[in-house]
Amino acid sequence: MNKFLFSLLVLLLLPVAAVIIITPMDSQKQYIFGLISIGLLFLLGISKSRRISVVMVIMSIIMSTRYIYWRATETLHFNSTIEAILGIGLFLAELYVWLILLLGYLQTTWPLKRTIEPLPDDTSLWPTVDVYIPSYNESLDVVRDTVLAAQCIDYPKDKIKIYVLDDGKRDEFAVFSADAGVGYITRNDNSHAKAGNLNHAMKLTKGELICVFDCDHVATRAFLQATVGSFLKDPRLALIQTPHYFYSPDPFERNLSAGRTMPNEGALFYGPVQQGNDNWNATFFCGSCAVIRRVALEEVGGFAVETVTEDAHSALKMQRRGWNTAFLDIPLAAGLATERLGLHVIQRTRWARGMTQIFRVDNPLFGRGLKWQQRLCYLNAMLHFQFGLPRVVFLTAPLAFLLFNLNIISSSASLIFAYALPHLVMSLYINSRMNGRFRYTFWGEIYETVMAFHLILPTIVTLLAPKRGKFNVTDKGGLLDVGFFDFNIVKPHLIVAILMFIGIGYGVVRAIFHNYFAIDPSVIALNVAWGSFSVLILLAAIAVAKETRQVRKTIRIDVAIPAIIHYANGISLRTTTIDMSMGGVQLVTPDVRYLEEEIEEVEIQLSSGAESFPVSQVSGNKERIRLQFENLPLSKRRELVRVVLCRADAWIGEEYPQDNPFKSLLSIIRCVFELFYNTWKERRAKDKPADATSKSEAA
Repeated sequence: MNKFLFSLLVLLLLPVAAVIIITPMDSQKQYIFGLISIGLLFLLGISKSRRISVVMVIMSIIMSTRYIYWRATETLHFNSTIEAILGIGLFLAELYVWLILLLGYLQTTWPLKRTIEPLPDDTSLWPTVDVYIPSYNESLDVVRDTVLAAQCIDYPKDKIKIYVLDDGKRDEFAVFSADAGVGYITRNDNSHAKAGNLNHAMKLTKGELICVFDCDHVATRAFLQATVGSFLKDPRLALIQTPHYFYSPDPFERNLSAGRTMPNEGALFYGPVQQGNDNWNATFFCGSCAVIRRVALEEVGGFAVETVTEDAHSALKMQRRGWNTAFLDIPLAAGLATERLGLHVIQRTRWARGMTQIFRVDNPLFGRGLKWQQRLCYLNAMLHFQFGLPRVVFLTAPLAFLLFNLNIISSSASLIFAYALPHLVMSLYINSRMNGRFRYTFWGEIYETVMAFHLILPTIVTLLAPKRGKFNVTDKGGLLDVGFFDFNIVKPHLIVAILMFIGIGYGVVRAIFHNYFAIDPSVIALNVAWGSFSVLILLAAIAVAKETRQVRKTIRIDVAIPAIIHYANGISLRTTTIDMSMGGVQLVTPDVRYLEEEIEEVEIQLSSGAESFPVSQVSGNKERIRLQFENLPLSKRRELVRVVLCRADAWIGEEYPQDNPFKSLLSIIRCVFELFYNTWKERRAKDKPADATSKSEAA
């Protein structure tokens, strides 16, 4: 199908869509029409063509718009004020989701697969780069390896300068910077937090490009060679952003067993969303792992200080001035994810406040300089963080009928089902088809439900008073000696879940005795099903609060690299690494010699050369030997960083399997089951010593 025919097909669909949306039908015809539409969708889904995906997106938009039109014209009739308030509130929440769905399709339907622009062979043509590593209250253990990794970047030494920007004004950071041979910049005050720190450094440095790494993000050696070439090709390029890859598990990956086998929470944004933004020249600066042209920043007055999300706001300002932005979907740096759910909530709350501030003080829908596609991409980002209240509405809406017999949708259950089914099935299926390797079905509900209750107040307050609040730094690199259940984070979730259980129980009773209560059992069944799904999502969100222990100071990274074990008696044996960290290495056991002989060194063999590190043996068996690196001087630690964290392919892994919605739902059910089962096992384990003591006393 050529572009002309494809465009003609889209235009022909528009009047058909209008007729479909506004034509009223009874419930039986709606069922038939909906089933035919879903069947056609699945039939089209056999093809993997991108253009077929666009046709499917149009079908989804038609069916979702049809549902919203029906809701607006046929279902907003109420018998009381409280029904009207709750019913209109639910409709507004649905309207919000419909708008987010449309904007999401705009962002993800045409992703741009950008490739690396090579640098010229003549290195004298390469621009100079200042690498900024801002820090405030992070420990030196976290910042040290970021600095050493930056020193390992393959770039002419006379064209790269590295600076630690220490807003904490700590002597040990100044000493370390001097020992490592990097610049150290501090200032008298901490005004405007991170943005102010970066702007202060801009006044003292002169690099043509500015590369920013958060203090826990370690860069691979290829970072600048993979990104800087784009600036030479496009003189109007202001920013190139790369993904934020995390080599430590986030709370969802660590606390939920199913979370370890699927894309993490940020994969969708640092995949189809940013690639789609790139297609519309609307890439967001994300605060780290990016390179920015200095003159573009200077033209907009430096990093934005009006909001707590200085990164996205800075990109917006540069795009208003006609500068281009780009996203390179290759993980070229890696950092530490938030270790605990409480820290995760704090971080996301700051992001929500910042995007809400931009919505108020520099709304991209207004003002000059942006194309309509750019405006809509930013609008989606800002509206996304308003999901708190709509999400809570969806979770609690069934309670209105189950507990209080309030009809907040003025329609029969059969007609609701007939209109809603195609809308829901199509949106789930198409998102799974297009983004299924980056976000599994129903898991977005869990991510949002964890945050929903915590975002309502901050976003509303920020909408009313955008200058209130301050910049909160997210702690990284912490340890957790004992697992615990973070009750404070999920207290509202627990309350709603209990109410929902009560409502479902009461609903079942009313369904059994529907003649006595004079209620249509199909209406009860619809609300019980809706409430049961809400309970499942709530319990999965609650399960994330069951924090597991985190006692490892350094994160192990699975990697198979040829190695040589050097024994004290002079014997050397070849083997392969199983995993490595900045604290030690696990190797495949070559033979049983480790039982009698002392291991002095391990030699890691890379294509770029071999490096030896002094070690001591921790443990061993017939399958693996665990070795610990001895105290390393700075030069040796830099080489260890280069070997473990800075390999060009360090973070390029295999793609996740394509999403299967049914398997995804089962994985959520499994997480909920494990919450109760593991809690029961722990209680049994605690009770056993007491039982044993009582039996011995009785004897």
